[in-house]
Amino acid sequence: MLKRVFVAPDPGRVRLRFAGRGVLGISLAVALCGLAGHSLAAAITGGLAALLALFTVTDPTVRGQALTTVLLPVVGLPVLAVAAVLHDQPVARDLIFLAVMGAGVYARRWGPRGHALGVFAFMMLFAAQFLHTVPGQLPELYAAVLLSLAVSSAVRFGLWCYERRLPVAAAPAPPEGPGPLRITTRQAVQATLGGAFALGLGQILSDQRWYWAVGATWWVFVNTTSRGETLVRGFRRVLGTVIGIVAGFAVAIPLDGAGAPTAAIVAVSVFGIFYTAAVSYSWMMFFVTVMAGLLYGALGVLDAALLWLRVAETAVGSLGAVLAVLLVLPVTTHAITDAWIQKALRCVHACTAEAADRLAGSTLADPGPRVAELEVLLGRVRLSLAPLVHPLSPLPARKARARQVLALLDDCVTEVRGLASIAADPDASHDARLSAACSRVEAAVEALTAPEGSRGFHLPELPGAAADPALAHLHGLERALAALAAPLQGRGGRTPAVAPEPA
Repeated sequence: MLKRVFVAPDPGRVRLRFAGRGVLGISLAVALCGLAGHSLAAAITGGLAALLALFTVTDPTVRGQALTTVLLPVVGLPVLAVAAVLHDQPVARDLIFLAVMGAGVYARRWGPRGHALGVFAFMMLFAAQFLHTVPGQLPELYAAVLLSLAVSSAVRFGLWCYERRLPVAAAPAPPEGPGPLRITTRQAVQATLGGAFALGLGQILSDQRWYWAVGATWWVFVNTTSRGETLVRGFRRVLGTVIGIVAGFAVAIPLDGAGAPTAAIVAVSVFGIFYTAAVSYSWMMFFVTVMAGLLYGALGVLDAALLWLRVAETAVGSLGAVLAVLLVLPVTTHAITDAWIQKALRCVHACTAEAADRLAGSTLADPGPRVAELEVLLGRVRLSLAPLVHPLSPLPARKARARQVLALLDDCVTEVRGLASIAADPDASHDARLSAACSRVEAAVEALTAPEGSRGFHLPELPGAAADPALAHLHGLERALAALAAPLQGRGGRTPAVAPEPA
């Protein structure tokens, strides 16, 4: 599993640059906090603010990213103040915790900006509990957060803004679920109730570290939509935490907060968090857990009992999330997977149409952003199908169909990417057969996304090989779409990989 993380495709080395910039921005932010004379608690708070700004802000345009970054302290600093004021009022503090949790999940309906602001607000509340913040510390913490955001923004938008050279990909909106309530509303209710369960049981385990359980529930809900996704994410969170705790016994406890080695391993952990986030939630959680253990060591409170308590609190938080998604307004994996696959197929057609227009001589057509959007949609399909392709899945037939769907969608993306690359060449062929092939692709997508499913869709006989490169990619795309007809044909003609087995 670790090998797959580090050999996973990284087109344009985006993950590598993302991780490298994260380490640079956070390191500079923490270093300047130290030079400014801030305490360790303030430096940790500033470092967290920089991490969140560099990690969670994912607007499709650089201008949108900058605006979201400016808004982070607008929502985060008031929450930090409330947490400090309510430090000695547990009932009010707990109610605020749950309210911010529900609001943060609900804010996802406003896209990447709502998601980033919700995460930042919740994590400021979490940091206040982690550091036992009191009102007298607020001025210093405010200064550290603002300084760190300024430094990380200078790195992101000035020193290393690689996004300016990438095609703009619109963030896909979450699909709507069954029933009268939107998915974000359902998940806000689920997160609040799951958080209440985790808070109560977490306080039984520890009246000082209960917030780890609530944090586990929160992070299980982030970037998930269906109950299947949430179940898999909960399992992976516990797995990553347990592996990280084992590493904590080998690394964090022996270091005992020693300055230079702690800083070096924290930097490695930050790189791991950024680099593995897109491909493995378990390994991301491993690095988060190692980093947390090192920070506890730097604060002088780390011991073996605390590490095992972290495992227990994480398990409680994940259990709270699991119970919530199973019992409260559940959103089925089948419905969500169906919606994401249809979005991806429609995007395949849009990419093809843009490339064909470009090859026909249009100077306005640009398939690049559509290809970037398709990459994002394929990631969402992978996430939604994760419960079915998981090694512990007890449904081998559905697992095989899900894997077939993913492989064929990968083929579609490969062909579309190649077609777009050729279309970008001003000397590319304008073969008249391209129009006919694009029409067949459009018909295939319409058949695959129609309510009656893929019945009646037949691929016309194609030549064995096309001399024209663009036509060859289109023929490959047609074959992949035709092959998708079988696994996408479930009972009722709907999303197959997750469709119920026929009686």
